[in-house]
Amino acid sequence: MKQILKRLGAAVALLAATGGVLAQGAYPSQPIKWLVPYAAGGGTDNIARQLADAMQPGLGQPLVIDNRPGASTNIAVGLLMQARPDGYTIMQAENAALLFNEHMFTKLPYKPASDFTYIGAIGRIPLALVVRPDFRAANVKELVAVVKANGDKTNYASPGIGTPHHMAMELFKQKAGISATHVAYKGGAPALQDLMGGQVPMMMLDLSAALPYLKSGKLRALAVALPERAKSLLDVPTFAESGFPEVNAFAFHGLIGPAGMPPDVVLRLNAELHKALQSPRIQQVFGEFGFEALPGTPKEFRDLARNQSAHWGQVIKTSGVQLD
Repeated sequence: MKQILKRLGAAVALLAATGGVLAQGAYPSQPIKWLVPYAAGGGTDNIARQLADAMQPGLGQPLVIDNRPGASTNIAVGLLMQARPDGYTIMQAENAALLFNEHMFTKLPYKPASDFTYIGAIGRIPLALVVRPDFRAANVKELVAVVKANGDKTNYASPGIGTPHHMAMELFKQKAGISATHVAYKGGAPALQDLMGGQVPMMMLDLSAALPYLKSGKLRALAVALPERAKSLLDVPTFAESGFPEVNAFAFHGLIGPAGMPPDVVLRLNAELHKALQSPRIQQVFGEFGFEALPGTPKEFRDLARNQSAHWGQVIKTSGVQLD
């Protein structure tokens, strides 16, 4: 009996020394759930499915998309917070969960700074200021003059309160010193319909949605909200070139997990994400969407997210936007 206990103790010591690899098995040993905080069929869902397919061969296990829309992405985040931090439940997070919600909700049940494991940035979709083709401003400075001359009577559209599109326009309003009324729609499609139909004259729009309409001439882009020109829209100036260097805004995507994920699991997922982002197929898909990849380390992703959160916190405070 003493010999058996001695051997058992030696085995336990070996497991402890090897980080429990023998007990846990190689990661991943089962399918990985990939939470998407929006409905199936949209742009975020499409990107998630493309990336999941690209990452599966390297991981050797399927990544199963689980769409959980609603409550400014808080439904999906709630499920993530309930999951074990073992790498088998991850989430595609965007501006709401990463940057905005902690400043828009007074009783948010999670803290992005401490309750997430940051796996890796996916990329960004630039936002552009777009108008109807017959709008009488040819550039941003002329638009500012038109809006100021119109007093408080100019409207602008967005896919909803607290979206990147909404906050980008609030930032532009603050920097340009203009006043315009926000018209919030239930999604990008109805906002686009009213913009092209003449019910609203302008909006900030992500390039993944805007590109087809810009190429067909149904919309005009006056400026892109990035420090440099968008790769998919090189003929359109930036806000900096238009006299407003502080107007930078984009829809930001990344992979997160619950806090406390093992570092080796995080690095494995980050490496497979990085490989997928460099694949010709994903680069082609991203190019079609106007989506720009942002490969990097987990720390670089976290630092970018926290810096962006601090920046947008000031914009949100000034605008007074609240969601509860």
